[in-house]
Amino acid sequence: MSQTTADPYKLDSSAIQSPPKTLARALRHVGPGLILAATVVGAGELVATTVLGAETGYILLWLILLSCAVKVVVQHEIGRFTIGTGATTLEALNKVPGPRMRVSWVVWLWLIMASSLLFSTGGMLGAIAEVLHMVAPAVPIVIWVPAVSVLTFCLLYFGRYGLIEKASLVLVGTVTVMTVAGVFLLLKRPDLFSWTQVADGLRFQVPAGGLSTALMVFGATGVGAAELTSYPYWCIEKGYARFTGPYDGSEAWVNRAHGWVGVLRLDVVLSFFVYTFATVAFFLLGAGVLHGLQTIPQGADTIRSLSMMYSETLGTWSLPLFLIGAVAVLYSTILALTAAYSRLIADFLGVAGFFDRTNYEQRMRFTQGAMLAFIIFPCITFYFIREPVVMLKIGGITQAILLPIIGFCTVYLLRRHLPQSIAPSRNLRLALWATSSIMALVVLGAFYFQFAA
Repeated sequence: MSQTTADPYKLDSSAIQSPPKTLARALRHVGPGLILAATVVGAGELVATTVLGAETGYILLWLILLSCAVKVVVQHEIGRFTIGTGATTLEALNKVPGPRMRVSWVVWLWLIMASSLLFSTGGMLGAIAEVLHMVAPAVPIVIWVPAVSVLTFCLLYFGRYGLIEKASLVLVGTVTVMTVAGVFLLLKRPDLFSWTQVADGLRFQVPAGGLSTALMVFGATGVGAAELTSYPYWCIEKGYARFTGPYDGSEAWVNRAHGWVGVLRLDVVLSFFVYTFATVAFFLLGAGVLHGLQTIPQGADTIRSLSMMYSETLGTWSLPLFLIGAVAVLYSTILALTAAYSRLIADFLGVAGFFDRTNYEQRMRFTQGAMLAFIIFPCITFYFIREPVVMLKIGGITQAILLPIIGFCTVYLLRRHLPQSIAPSRNLRLALWATSSIMALVVLGAFYFQFAA
């Protein structure tokens, strides 16, 4: 993360730009959603989604689709708030009323979730280390984990937004192409796939087991709480808020804001199609191949079990391709998540008053320090637990619990702290209420069925 004199978090009239008028020009400004897709199309899909399919078969396909679709409105509206105010996620959540201890209670809940992501990241590091150990058995897993961490730190330290965006696009594209190929071949295996099973999976039904995995999947697939809270930072660094400029109540500002919200909408929709398509593909492979073979990925054999999805559909020759794809998809999440949460942790310290948030050099120093911590601590968690699926469940379940809280906080922020000249339409407000309520019902329902059983 090289130093730069331009502060992307500072709204300045000199940075104002008119929004693009054509689709072709608008497409040049998409990007935050690609980083989000890199985070989403990662461990949540390769591990969590396929484990859910392996445990329950096709019957929770409805949950996968719901998980991807229900959070999009929140993603769009929290992005709208950032464009209209220039506020980061934690700066916005700090405005929510209620108990405070230096910062708002919601910000403290976010910090708990961020801490749980240390386990998720540790699980992903362990899974990558397992792949690399399969390629080079002479090097033990305990060496590969810190090696991958050091590589991540170097990439992020010397790179900026553009590097993260381009790397995310390459990594997501690599694994998506391979997974889709596996699904097309799965369709030709009547012993593992049938449209009747798919139709049955679209009906609302709750399995006898696998509820903790289902809750993990709901939290980790689609845009989870981790992605929702990081998305505004990428929107800011892409320039949406700076190009809109500081609010002055003028008609020109309103027109610019609506124009950049339109670009945001395109960014949200494109990322939605990418991660939904990839998520469903991973689930079908897990439900068709792994459930059919009664194989549930766990422990040190997680990656070997997952490789069966490809060897059973593409053939044994596909194992090297799977290993490349597994590294790509897991590393895309580690790279994007580390980049995002180093920014968020630094912002937390700024919101809490430990440094001057308006001083960009100080923000960058704290971001680099947070990045180092977010690299070191996941390694430590992996050495203690060494169970990738369990570690991912910890982060996924915590994210799921925070999702409805973020949704309802967004409702409040749009109503009380956003210039009403760019407020969402009545239909969007209703959709935001509905999706936040659905997220709450899913979380409460999962806990109810878990403990009632």
